Amino acid sequence: MTFKPELTSEFVSLFNSKRELIAAVEGCTHVELLQDATNPNIFFTYSLWENESYIEAYRHSELFKSVWAKTKILFDDKPEAWSLKSL
Repeated sequence: MTFKPELTSEFVSLFNSKRELIAAVEGCTHVELLQDATNPNIFFTYSLWENESYIEAYRHSELFKSVWAKTKILFDDKPEAWSLKSL
């Protein structure tokens, strides 16, 4: 996710204030925030889920909707998301 430079600290604060709530969602086993090493306006959230049904349930939860509403107004570019599997 690419954020407006003047709003990156606002996003970090928002994420840190919600991290424990997200981590406590059923099926979530890990949540962290990563920052690009060369562009400080680019961030990635990295989370691990027991299976796809848990993350789908989270994506439809009030917690996600409230966090997303506050996050999307901070973007400087279209966000991207991937679901990955370990090989």
